[in-house]
Amino acid sequence: MSQSYRSDTDKLLTQIHEAALIISFNRPDAMNALHPEMLSGIAELVTQASADEAICAVVIKGEGRAFSAGVDLKILQDIEPAYGRIGDLFDSPAKQACAAIRGACIPIIASVHGACFTGALELALHCDFIYTTDATKFGDTHTRFGLRPTWGMSQLLAQAIGLRKARDLSFTGRVVKGDEAQRLGLVNDSVSTTAELDELVTTRVGQISNNSRAAVAAMKDLYRMSQEGHPIEDALCKELAAEYTGILDTAERLAEFR
Repeated sequence: MSQSYRSDTDKLLTQIHEAALIISFNRPDAMNALHPEMLSGIAELVTQASADEAICAVVIKGEGRAFSAGVDLKILQDIEPAYGRIGDLFDSPAKQACAAIRGACIPIIASVHGACFTGALELALHCDFIYTTDATKFGDTHTRFGLRPTWGMSQLLAQAIGLRKARDLSFTGRVVKGDEAQRLGLVNDSVSTTAELDELVTTRVGQISNNSRAAVAAMKDLYRMSQEGHPIEDALCKELAAEYTGILDTAERLAEFR
């Protein structure tokens, strides 16, 4: 039985569905523009879910018409920018949220519809999967507003789609839709409607929940290692040497195989 989940801010909604914690941005009138409270809440909820044996995944999505339009620019108007940085009001909770997503022992899924810009795209890129709809708009608008990324865009976007394509999106600030985002490798899959998106995410959560939670955690850790840039021979040695003493269901699962 999973523990109860409730956010400290009304800007996030939570529910449990199919062994997944669903976290929804809840500022639909503002296109779910990111507020510092939302980022702090994501960090706390993801960390809590990662420690809950009854939860196999976390899904992050948005209420209303969009996943998120990015950082709330109205809040930025009250900030004195320093050489393109938006400051610790956002950067500190964003660092916590992104670290919690990467460090979780369960998969974190971004279910993206409508719009996903800049800070919201950075947050989604930290997730293990991004699923979307064909009409969803993606963009990195840092350069439009005289900003530089501080949440990982320059690293994660290049890893996802390659350096040349990442430069194209970031230097131009151009918008791509979900079907092109899939062709670029920015997202895992793109479907026609939000109903199909919900169905796809539910299917993936079900597939994850059928597998060994401890083995999934090991895989996430090993893939994290692959981003550390080790030479292949060193990486293979590290993979072999890694110990995951929490995997205790191997014999039971093998016995079920016929």
